[in-house]
Amino acid sequence: MQGNVHHADASTFTTADKSEVYETAISSAVALFESQRFWATNLANAASLMWHAFDALGMHVNWAGFYVVQPRRLQKPSDADTEGDKEVAEDKRVGKRTLMLGPFMGKVACQIIIFGRGVCGTAAEAGTTVVVPDVEKFPGHIACDGSTKSEVVVPILDDAGAVRGVLDVDCLVVDGFDETDVQFLESLAGLIGRSCEWDL
Repeated sequence: MQGNVHHADASTFTTADKSEVYETAISSAVALFESQRFWATNLANAASLMWHAFDALGMHVNWAGFYVVQPRRLQKPSDADTEGDKEVAEDKRVGKRTLMLGPFMGKVACQIIIFGRGVCGTAAEAGTTVVVPDVEKFPGHIACDGSTKSEVVVPILDDAGAVRGVLDVDCLVVDGFDETDVQFLESLAGLIGRSCEWDL
């Protein structure tokens, strides 16, 4: 960001037109990531951009952020998890891959999610976007916030196609996301995957 433009200006949206808001958010992300490759910095700014974009559109988003793949060298069976679940502890013991909480906007969230569990773990394991119109109907949904009604999770892939994390957005209403929302999130996740050094 150069000239008289302040970084915080990237979070200001002057229209309620969804396509324009999302186009502006992607343009702002491109400018913010241009000279920055550190994944945590870029995810933090992306979380803010999403949060303010959804707010400008009057959407009832209650959480927007990221989980990143935990390096195996840091993974140990004794890691605390928010579920207190013996199955989770066993998954860790046998070396299943895990996601760690990354930068986000919203309430305090689950810290560790096992690949294949919940919406985030399912998207990470499959490497594909998962849209859940009603979380009550998703088998094994992990309720970090009981007020969440719908969710979208998009995997973040690096240049080699490896999953490096997931972008996760929760909404307070059933069917809270449409195709335009999903396309925006997939574009943002793709940009993040290409713009970060993933030296975790």
